[in-house]
Amino acid sequence: MHTEYKPDLTLHVVDDDQGVRESMVTLFTACGLRVQPHASGEDFLHQANLQKPDCVLLDLRMEGMTGLQVLEALQKQSSPMVVMFLSGHGDIPTAMAATHRGAFDWLVKGMPESELQAKVAAAMQRAEELSLLLHRRSEVIARWDTLTPREKDVARLVRNGWTNKLVADELHIGVRVVEGYRAKVFDKLWVSNPTELDRLLRDHAIA
Repeated sequence: MHTEYKPDLTLHVVDDDQGVRESMVTLFTACGLRVQPHASGEDFLHQANLQKPDCVLLDLRMEGMTGLQVLEALQKQSSPMVVMFLSGHGDIPTAMAATHRGAFDWLVKGMPESELQAKVAAAMQRAEELSLLLHRRSEVIARWDTLTPREKDVARLVRNGWTNKLVADELHIGVRVVEGYRAKVFDKLWVSNPTELDRLLRDHAIA
């Protein structure tokens, strides 16, 4: 029996201004979010699980690492975190440019709370979508790993539309044996035909 997967996400607020951190924590905790404040980019990179698709709100200008440097550090680690920048009015061009470098969006300090909430809600929705995708991929990989080496050989050929006879000739085994392997592959990967098998493996970058 499979239980529904529910993402457990956190909004990280990274700003060296304590007043900003506290106001953001108060605002978004009231919205029902789990909020984790960080006083610097270095603290955030050290404390947070960077391979979890949480959402992070980064101040552009901070003592030590800047928001852009933190973004670069996340990208170097192929982090799935959804990044938003928090900027002053004078930093708007930089914040806009940051979206072209991989940031999800940017916020301006002092903008109405309703706009802040709407933008963060969109980012958290994106983080939830990424979390679901990563969870789904981990499930598919786990099922793929239950295949034996020979079943994986058969799967790689069947996904390309090879007939049982062609697979048998390629692997130097009997057609009936291929049929048995093929049935096991479909059963273990929860697919019913070669097209579904190919789509599953392509979607999750397997084999």
